Amino acid sequence: MDKVFNRLRNLDAYPKVNEDFYSRTLAGGVVTVVSAAVMLFLFFSELNLYLYTVTESTLLVDTSRGDTLHINFDVTFPAVRCSILSLDAMDISGEQHLDIRHNIVKKRIDGNGSVIEERKDGIGAPKIERPLQKHGGRLGHDEKYCGSCFGAEESDEHCCNSCEEVREAYRKKGWALTNMDLIDQCQREGYVQRVRDEEGEGCNIQGSLEVNKVAGNFHFATGKSFLQSAVFLADLLALQDNHYNISHRINKLSFGHHFPGLVNPLDGVKWVQGPTHGMYQYFIKVVPTIYTDIRGRVIHSNQYSVTEHFKSSELGVAVPGVFFFYDISPIKVNFKEEHIPFLHFLTNICAIIGGVFTVAGIIDSSIYYGQRTIKKKMELGKYR
Repeated sequence: MDKVFNRLRNLDAYPKVNEDFYSRTLAGGVVTVVSAAVMLFLFFSELNLYLYTVTESTLLVDTSRGDTLHINFDVTFPAVRCSILSLDAMDISGEQHLDIRHNIVKKRIDGNGSVIEERKDGIGAPKIERPLQKHGGRLGHDEKYCGSCFGAEESDEHCCNSCEEVREAYRKKGWALTNMDLIDQCQREGYVQRVRDEEGEGCNIQGSLEVNKVAGNFHFATGKSFLQSAVFLADLLALQDNHYNISHRINKLSFGHHFPGLVNPLDGVKWVQGPTHGMYQYFIKVVPTIYTDIRGRVIHSNQYSVTEHFKSSELGVAVPGVFFFYDISPIKVNFKEEHIPFLHFLTNICAIIGGVFTVAGIIDSSIYYGQRTIKKKMELGKYR
């Protein structure tokens, strides 16, 4: 057994020196203090990197099917009245959503941008006591109300009991309401008068849309849109002066939920209309994105890039409005928050301690032997 212990003792790479042979120097003390300070600094730097989350990104082909796209928006039109501002959406699959009203809030604003009134989108007012019946007479006491659609009836039993239903019937026919003052329902609901009362005001419209995850567009137009010959037009012939100012500010536009580091390039963008009138277009490329935080929580969202273009009415048909044309990228981005592995952190700490000790030892030895050499030379010179 003693032979085994002797062999192990011979393998000792750290031979001990008796303290009687130690020689402590001032330079060695300075090197020790400096090296300790360097080690502490590097240790805390490495600890900070270990505690800090690193976001790794990967690109994948988007193989998802049948998903929907959530669009959040908040847009201000300083010179467009809320009563004539409408929101429409359509996609390449043929699905259309015209004059969208659910999940939409409109705020009437004055010339200074102060809110006058806030309401969920919709048209309605108390009706007069005796509305006009479909057959031409006024509503009797014992009759059921059935308003006229003014030529846009789909059947003999079709009734239009509100201004909105008349406008919807005309939209389905592809017709425009040339004079709303002649529509009994619109007169009773005060729609035309309300539009005129809002003259000189602006509108802030905010809300959200849920659309198919395919290429499409949504737009804010100055009036309810209808489809005729596959082209969107506005049924404002009785209300418009043909020169709407569509200056606008996009306070917020996002496609999905927010996640850390997300930048929406259209947030805060402002555009002021010049002397020409027309439609302003944004062409958006939507990039599906998945973000996984350090706790494993997954956020499905989207990023986007954008270009823009103004189409003047002088170059042809250009419905006054702001149009957002979006397309879906086939590539999906996957972000994942991660920590540096603990073994990596431990390896770096060992490298710091060992490296600093080694370099400090080399520096200390160089100083010590340099001082001894100088001292010997001085002693030899003295004896001579």
